[in-house]
Amino acid sequence: MLMKTKFFGEVNIADDKVITLVNGLLGFEDLKKYVILYDSEKSTGDSISWFQSADEQTLALPVVNPLFIKKDYNPMVNDELLEPLGDPGEEGYFVLVTMRIPSDPKEVSCNLKAPIIINPKTLLGCQIIVENQDYPVRFNIYDSVQALKEKAGD
Repeated sequence: MLMKTKFFGEVNIADDKVITLVNGLLGFEDLKKYVILYDSEKSTGDSISWFQSADEQTLALPVVNPLFIKKDYNPMVNDELLEPLGDPGEEGYFVLVTMRIPSDPKEVSCNLKAPIIINPKTLLGCQIIVENQDYPVRFNIYDSVQALKEKAGD
């Protein structure tokens, strides 16, 4: 499928790469189809990707695997919220968090409170609000990276 994207122009996407969000994203409930895009020349697998709507070319959200930001990220999720996604098997679910990227790099944050959970087997996903009280909507990434550098002795 040829798809127009916000940052990458027209991209040919295989049908088996399209993720269906059962209830859409918070604030974008009518938009159900998404793909994950990344700059293949710059990506190392642990970098920022784009959660691009297949329904609306102007909607592309920066996302990242939360374990690259917060190593102990372990969201508590009510199992019945994940039932519509089907059994993920041994692979388990794939989790992404949306990012906020303002002009000041010290203010970059990610939303640990509302991750996007994807079943890689069925390509069904949902965005949920986790039960953890200590996960904020705006988790400062800059502070987290600086703390990891200090711990590593950099």
